[in-house]
Amino acid sequence: MTTGQPREPRAWRVRLGSELRQLRMLAGLSGTEMGYHLKVSQKTISRIEHGDSLPSLAQVTTWVNASGVPERLAALTSFLEAAVSEIVIFRERLAGLASSMQIEFRELEATSMAVRNFQPGIIPGLLQTAEYARRVLQMAGAQDDSDLATAVTVRLERQQALYDRQRRFEFVMTEAALRWRPGPGELLTIQLDHIASMATLETVELAVIPGNAEMYAPTRCGFIVYEDRSDGQPPVVAIETPHSLLYATDADVETYRDQLALFRRSALYGADALDFIRGIARNQ
Repeated sequence: MTTGQPREPRAWRVRLGSELRQLRMLAGLSGTEMGYHLKVSQKTISRIEHGDSLPSLAQVTTWVNASGVPERLAALTSFLEAAVSEIVIFRERLAGLASSMQIEFRELEATSMAVRNFQPGIIPGLLQTAEYARRVLQMAGAQDDSDLATAVTVRLERQQALYDRQRRFEFVMTEAALRWRPGPGELLTIQLDHIASMATLETVELAVIPGNAEMYAPTRCGFIVYEDRSDGQPPVVAIETPHSLLYATDADVETYRDQLALFRRSALYGADALDFIRGIARNQ
């Protein structure tokens, strides 16, 4: 998972700002003079006009009155409402994104007998502790307490699949992923101990790529290959982005399989991988 967030939409905000700027200039008012009417600084006026700040309805009303065109208030009010709506819709979608992604992952995992996960920058969700998962999902956009709780719950429920002896899970991750810390050192120590414990399951194959390992492919992004689908569907690859899940199918799946094969050449397995993980945990 990437931990950045997409920017808020600003198309209507920019349009509103442009209209307000035009009114001010036609009225022959400077930014400082308009700021006097609104009781704000010239810098704030500039931010409104460039779409970097959203004015209130009271400020828009004062603006059109100061510009001598009160008849423009209705049109500009509709622009303001559209700007507010696009932000509200964006934030609601972002708030629900974390749990919806977890549900999509769970559905894919439920129909795949083989799951192969590569992560260059973060510990895979199926191996995360509850607190590690909570912090990661909060960074990823689950700002609402209800959505965050749902996302964490679904992520932990997904981990039950690791105990199904008919399934196979492969995890290949970099040293950077093991060292990435969304909280205090103790949190990561507990997380690494948890990984070492989960690696003892017969369904789990764990590989770690040390930071000084010779590489045979660039680590562009994390991805998960879902194979041996019980629902008769072909293999699919999920690539998680800040705003949604992207999917690779058909011939593109082979590209990710090839990438994974190259990453395996740089990795430690078995006891060597566990010793490496425990070494990191001891130094937190």
